[in-house]
Amino acid sequence: MSMIPDEVIEQVRDSADLLTIIGESVDLKRTGSDYRGPCPFHGGQHRNFAVIPKKGRYYCFVCKASGDVFSWYMKRFGLDYPEAVREVARKVGIVIPESTRQGPDPREPLFQAVAMAHDWFARQLRDAPDAEDARRYLLGRDVELETVEPFELGFAPRAQGFVQAMKALGLEEPVMLEAGLLARREDGTIIPRFRGRLLFPIHDLRGRVVGFGGRLLGPGEPKYLNSPESPIFRKGQTLYNLHAAKNAIRRDGAVIVVEGYFDVLRLVLAGCENVVAPLGTALTPDQAGLLKRYAPQAILLLDSDMAGLRATFRAGDELLRHETRVKVATLPAGEDPDSLVQRGGLAALEGILGDAVDIMERKIQLLDRKGWFSGIEHRRDALDRLLPTIRATKDPIQRELYLSLVAERSGVDKKVLEHEAAEAPAPRTAEPPGLRAAEPPSSSGSPARKAGSRTEQQMLRLLITDNEWRSRWRESMQTEWFQTPSYRALAEVLLTLREPGVAVPPETLSDAMRAEWLRLASSDIPLDYTGQANLFAAASRKLEARSEFQTWRELNERIRQATGAEKSALLALKDQKARELKLKYPEEFRTLGFQATRRGRRATQDADG
Repeated sequence: MSMIPDEVIEQVRDSADLLTIIGESVDLKRTGSDYRGPCPFHGGQHRNFAVIPKKGRYYCFVCKASGDVFSWYMKRFGLDYPEAVREVARKVGIVIPESTRQGPDPREPLFQAVAMAHDWFARQLRDAPDAEDARRYLLGRDVELETVEPFELGFAPRAQGFVQAMKALGLEEPVMLEAGLLARREDGTIIPRFRGRLLFPIHDLRGRVVGFGGRLLGPGEPKYLNSPESPIFRKGQTLYNLHAAKNAIRRDGAVIVVEGYFDVLRLVLAGCENVVAPLGTALTPDQAGLLKRYAPQAILLLDSDMAGLRATFRAGDELLRHETRVKVATLPAGEDPDSLVQRGGLAALEGILGDAVDIMERKIQLLDRKGWFSGIEHRRDALDRLLPTIRATKDPIQRELYLSLVAERSGVDKKVLEHEAAEAPAPRTAEPPGLRAAEPPSSSGSPARKAGSRTEQQMLRLLITDNEWRSRWRESMQTEWFQTPSYRALAEVLLTLREPGVAVPPETLSDAMRAEWLRLASSDIPLDYTGQANLFAAASRKLEARSEFQTWRELNERIRQATGAEKSALLALKDQKARELKLKYPEEFRTLGFQATRRGRRATQDADG
């Protein structure tokens, strides 16, 4: 059987009128924004079957049957997937071109394995006694289980029942390993990848489940764990909820980007449907390209702390590279989208979104508040933080507007700015302006910088050596932990690669980056797996700790500038953070903590006069 191109399938799906198609055989009546009728699958008499045109989905609240227009034909009329696509294409008048590729999709066993696991996980959450903690956790977050049934959440118990259940259904161990449902320990034993976690299914654009995001319900790390990369799941090419949100994104002409699964869930339940989230990592070029296909504008609704601002401006620059207009919505201090909507409802969210400003204007706001336009030295620093966004902007009109705005605010001639923006290559990240302490940078020869660079070098050597270490990094770590810009850029390139070992750098890199890559690739690292695993664990812990302590140190500058009650609150916050860091990183606290404490004393003395 010939294969149908993915882009044609998407065209057919987007052209289909699900309400009309299902209405041919089900008596549907409007109920709010949905249409309800008796379920044709379990023969129900009550209107428990819902068609949701905005999402292009149907759902039965009794038998849990759900899907899109293709699933309807498959379940209702017994068609296989290609037949269902062709039947819908016939109805909407689209001609399916025949591909030269013959035979079934070789990935089909993986799709089937993940779908079977998804069904089992969902039943555990609904019915299993072991899932009581998960159900209680959802209630604790003010989420009713019945309310989130359309999200098809699941639960993975800690016991080995999952493996036994899947084998009873005929799934073989190699297939489950390749699909990311099982994991192989260092001693060779096979275990379920997800244990004791609330699971969020991750779908591809066709609506097929391709992986899971798991939230740990007990003590341990990492708190969130995603499925590993596989032939059916590419984390950097997938966005959570895009399969369900794409119609609403097209309708509204904008997409709202949030950080986490619960942020998406809360906003959708409140009635905001055009919302997606990256999968625990910074927004990638592939993800930005996906969003551009559906809307010309993006609103970034991420946390307003330092880490959130860094993610915001990095994502914004990536979207600007794809000619998407970018706005930034600013949350109140200490709030995230989930907590905001939980407390204030849709009205609170609409107020925040209504006040969203262009990303360049937001950067200028932050810099202005810190007084970075008042002196020549700081003004130069301010421009260094604004130029990356100008360089990233590919839309010529938007770029012209940014140049004019920055020239007016900085007092630097527009032609000079244009020349400066054209000279240097666009960096992949941009520092969140106005948050880093306005003090001279550490000397490149300082012990702290040398130690940090050594750790970054060790991690890069491992990322070059084997894809396993790159997969582990992508699962639960952040590229922002690399503070040396050239090393961060190398890490970003490495994390896009899938080969087992990549000692030879891509030809597309600059000469300087290729030279650095080759130098790192030739450096010594442990040859045995255990030695590399120990080095990976130690280096990742150091990089994470350094990032955490950086946040603590940045409180010093805020304390120095604060007065009265604000200063007291910041000092209390810093003491609390110190206790947390000392408990979490006892070894690192003796070095990084001492440096931060010494700077904090100086900041307090300066503030007290």
